[in-house]
Amino acid sequence: MENLLAMILAGGQGSRLQPLTQDRAKPAVHFGGKYRVIDFVLNNFVNSGHYRIKVLTQFKSDSLNRHVSTAWEMNRNLDQYVDLVPAQMRMGVNWYQGTADAIYQNANLIRDVRPDHVAVFGGDHIYKMDINQMLEYHIRKAAVATISAIPVPIEQATEFGVLQVDEDGRMVGFEEKPARPKCIPGRPNWALASMGNYIFNSKFLVRELLSDSEIENSHHDFGKDILPAIFNNHPVYVYDFNTNRLRGESEASLGYWRDIGTLEAFYEANMDCCAVSPIFNLYNNKWPLRTVNWNLPPAKFVFGEKDPQRRLGTAEDSIISEGCILSGGRVIHSLLSPGCTIHSHARVTDSILFPNVDIGGGAKVHRAIVEKGVRIPPGFEVGLDPEKDRLRFHITDTGIVVIPKDMIIES
Repeated sequence: MENLLAMILAGGQGSRLQPLTQDRAKPAVHFGGKYRVIDFVLNNFVNSGHYRIKVLTQFKSDSLNRHVSTAWEMNRNLDQYVDLVPAQMRMGVNWYQGTADAIYQNANLIRDVRPDHVAVFGGDHIYKMDINQMLEYHIRKAAVATISAIPVPIEQATEFGVLQVDEDGRMVGFEEKPARPKCIPGRPNWALASMGNYIFNSKFLVRELLSDSEIENSHHDFGKDILPAIFNNHPVYVYDFNTNRLRGESEASLGYWRDIGTLEAFYEANMDCCAVSPIFNLYNNKWPLRTVNWNLPPAKFVFGEKDPQRRLGTAEDSIISEGCILSGGRVIHSLLSPGCTIHSHARVTDSILFPNVDIGGGAKVHRAIVEKGVRIPPGFEVGLDPEKDRLRFHITDTGIVVIPKDMIIES
């Protein structure tokens, strides 16, 4: 196994995910029922056999700290750890000024571990990836830096940082959200969008971070400053994420990567998990997805067709987590996090419920994201009357209703 240190950038504010990030960092947002967003990048490294991981935190990190410290306890006697690293202002009085500055302010961690390679990955994307395949590509190309990228249709590439490569995969240019993206050689309708994940040779990385720190007008960002400054004079390569293969994954799931930076993207990525044949599969036992042990009993469905009050606890095309009780209510194409209760004759459709949500008898919830611990009163309706919902809740441009944490709803 190659000598690699993983540094996960988990300090983002996630302002476009408000109100879900009102009290937590973006990587700590609940996802897929029982998980948090950060679990997916951590599983990528652990499933790839890399157990030395530093998680760099900053904004609203309390729930993230509690989750990681509870769910990701490793065996330090075997040099295995997932360490939380808060912003410490080691280099001055400023918080992290950019992605590169976050690593620069923690360069002492690299010096302490002395790895051959450093993987700098974001903590707020949904995907599965065998890190070793990217690392092997990096070594085979004798690169000083390798960027993971995903091919996207050229008409969609205007929303991404677009990488230009030559026929060998070497980086020859970069544009941030270009009006006219340059295509992949030999693929005129496709462009390479940066995923914001990097592997560096460690000594080279530390040297370049030190050099960048001395530039006053720098953004101290990998995409904006570090990579544009080095690719002309050093071998920087681009790894095509679509070539990454995992055991037990279907061909349809190849290249699945979602930047859940908006409420719409977050909603759609969750809904992807509910499909009969999901393109993001939570159930591949050859690529296990670990998270915190909730220590809750199994999900329970009560009342049947013979109930005199015609109550029926059912779920269709849905993910129902442990500790949930469907007490005569119906759930369709939805995700229920642990500890949710759906009371008699209630109906939940096309929705995401965070932990411990209580849906009162006869209530209807449609196309909504309901935050942790919210109680929907009996007979109440959410997502069926946009005009009423706008007076009470946050609604996205596409009509998704978001009910924030600790909100008290009057019937």
